[in-house]
Amino acid sequence: MHRPERGWHVDDYRQPLPVEPPGPPVPGGSWETARDLVRDYEYADPAIIREICRSGPPEPGRNMLLEGRFYGLRFYLGLRVGDVVDGVVEENGRQARVWGWNYQTLEGHLERGQMDQEVRKWLDTGDVEFHIHGFSQRAAIPNPVVRLGFILFGRATQVRFYRRACRRMEKLTASALTEGGGGGRRMTGFT
Repeated sequence: MHRPERGWHVDDYRQPLPVEPPGPPVPGGSWETARDLVRDYEYADPAIIREICRSGPPEPGRNMLLEGRFYGLRFYLGLRVGDVVDGVVEENGRQARVWGWNYQTLEGHLERGQMDQEVRKWLDTGDVEFHIHGFSQRAAIPNPVVRLGFILFGRATQVRFYRRACRRMEKLTASALTEGGGGGRRMTGFT
């Protein structure tokens, strides 16, 4: 994970998800379901942002195109997958099974920065969580109207995205487990 310089927004959100028994992830359980939702970018609220195009599953160097939405306006935002994490990590003497990935903005995006999204299962307790960590700042926006709009509304929209992503991830994971659908089901009705 990169450390941002001064003048950047740094965000860190953690959303508890349905718990599993301690130990490795349960097949078809909360961690696997959440992993599939993170892999497929399902946690993003399509009222704010939606994926338009990706050249395959998250792999380093792959590009994505997102469509940002704001009061009827559409902004096309290019991204590149940086790293994919898949394994066990140790944090503060505890082990967690982690799967996730990050992306960095490309030229022409409204922001500069990186966002990491991952799902963790703490092996000692069975707690499962969705974690978003990002750092960003406004990019050079040539259009003065778009630049002013981003100055006025960009940060609030970004925070709203993070909060809705956490709530949506919790609802989608719980719903998939309740319905017995397991991971990988595309469910876009939650906001």
